[in-house]
Amino acid sequence: MNWILFAALFFVTWWLVLFVVLPFSLRTQDDDQDVTLGTISSAPRGPHMLRAFVRATIVTVIVMGVLYGLTMGLGFSFDDIMRIMPDFTPDASH
Repeated sequence: MNWILFAALFFVTWWLVLFVVLPFSLRTQDDDQDVTLGTISSAPRGPHMLRAFVRATIVTVIVMGVLYGLTMGLGFSFDDIMRIMPDFTPDASH
């Protein structure tokens, strides 16, 4: 896997993981019972994006490490998915 492909996969994976970890430990204004005038009660309370970026980066590093280990260490590739998956095609003999 060349470094450009690895960087592209890292970016796409990081972006997807960011949306997964974004709601974790999010406190809303309604949770704190302190709603600022002119905002909705479900608005986030205080900054939390830096924590979400750090969590997304950590999870992405783990996921990409597993992917790198599977591709470089064990020699798997995307072409091997068809050999790993069971054959679900209907059998004509039944």
